[in-house]
Amino acid sequence: MFEFLQSAIHPKVVRPKLSISVWLLGAFASLPIVNVAYAIELPDRLGEDDFVVQSEQQVKLGQLLFYDKILSGNKNISCATCHHPKHFGGDGLSLGIGEGGTGIGPERLAGEGASRIKRRIPRHAPSLWNLGAKEVNILFHDGRLSLSDDYGNGFNSPAAERLPSGLSGLLAAQALFPLASRFEMAGDPEENSVARAAFDRIDHVWPIITQRVQAIQGYEKHFVEAFEHVSKAGDISIVDIANALAAFQAVEWQSYDSRFDQYLAGKRDALDEHEARGMQLFYGEASCGECHSGKLLTDQKFHALQLPVFGPGRTRSHDPMPRDTGRLSESDAIEDSYRFRTPSLRNVELTSPYGHNGAYRSLAKMIKHHVDPDAANASWRLSDAKLPDIDWINPTDFIITQDKREMARYRHYSDVQIRALSDQQVDSLVAFLQTLTGQGAENTPLGIPETVPSGLPVDE
Repeated sequence: MFEFLQSAIHPKVVRPKLSISVWLLGAFASLPIVNVAYAIELPDRLGEDDFVVQSEQQVKLGQLLFYDKILSGNKNISCATCHHPKHFGGDGLSLGIGEGGTGIGPERLAGEGASRIKRRIPRHAPSLWNLGAKEVNILFHDGRLSLSDDYGNGFNSPAAERLPSGLSGLLAAQALFPLASRFEMAGDPEENSVARAAFDRIDHVWPIITQRVQAIQGYEKHFVEAFEHVSKAGDISIVDIANALAAFQAVEWQSYDSRFDQYLAGKRDALDEHEARGMQLFYGEASCGECHSGKLLTDQKFHALQLPVFGPGRTRSHDPMPRDTGRLSESDAIEDSYRFRTPSLRNVELTSPYGHNGAYRSLAKMIKHHVDPDAANASWRLSDAKLPDIDWINPTDFIITQDKREMARYRHYSDVQIRALSDQQVDSLVAFLQTLTGQGAENTPLGIPETVPSGLPVDE
């Protein structure tokens, strides 16, 4: 790992599985003992060895590309616009404001005139923490990108056999899709050649983006330094662009220096009694750890939570309504209806709002929803989310709730099995979740570049 990451690296600690009984014997000897009826098993500690070592040159190149709006159809939005370090790898919105908007984060505006946004982004922009970990095997809320040999390129994705070969991993493959998305980065067909190509066929987008990058003199030297096979601008490919973006994200958004990590490494006073009670509940009676399991605190599987519904939905071509069927849209298996991928909880304190559509900006309310979805839906208010007022879009935000049959289908699927919790127990769970915040989460290794080779403005 290169020099600018040294301060974030922890020595590898080999340790046995910890249980709550071990905690009772020595973790908090100076504090009152908590009565525990049974032992709990904690995950192994996440560390440097859980990530692929990246090329420093590719990481630095990826940083420039990540913040460069040259990758978007109208040259007005970058990857960082919706995944910004000031908002901890997200945008702070329930449903994002994509191509056509202005500004960043919760204050992003929807634009004006003909170029204003046509609809909200249908799902919450996920934060990027630890997506470069070796054990990550599936991406997107519906899991539409996964590792597979079915198409001869290493991935199962919406691009099928049109996804190019040579991509370094899931993060690299993922990076190609927002570029071709009308509402994320491409824009409308009448506005630019990228959007017109996307309307035709997804793999027609990438050569246009590649040619733009090749034409910028400032990028040539970076690609030559980062990739052995590149000796001139004409050698740059979309695969190189994607691999550089992936290398940057894999390094910039690593996080394994939380107080919970310290506890797992043997520092017994890293959690106080209140937080330890929350840990006991999380991995014990509340059963949170059954889905939020392992080093990344996700089982990478799909579950139906019955979150409040709103927004345009990520509809399939034949859907007659603005709904979101979740994993079903990828698998076509009816049992996957309305199920969404379990998110990692690392840095969860910083990455509000929560859920596939950002239905809650409060951790406590998100936990209470797990306890009683029916009651939570009945008491849910728009203020629980972060959904900016957009007068030409507001009237359609809740149309789906008027479809009684669809709502009945939605309520039919539920994987929530948390027992009743008192307010005090919810507070303890929140306290534990706050110990998952990395000490370096607010200051990522590279941060925001002052300029990018295209000369386009950088979102700061």
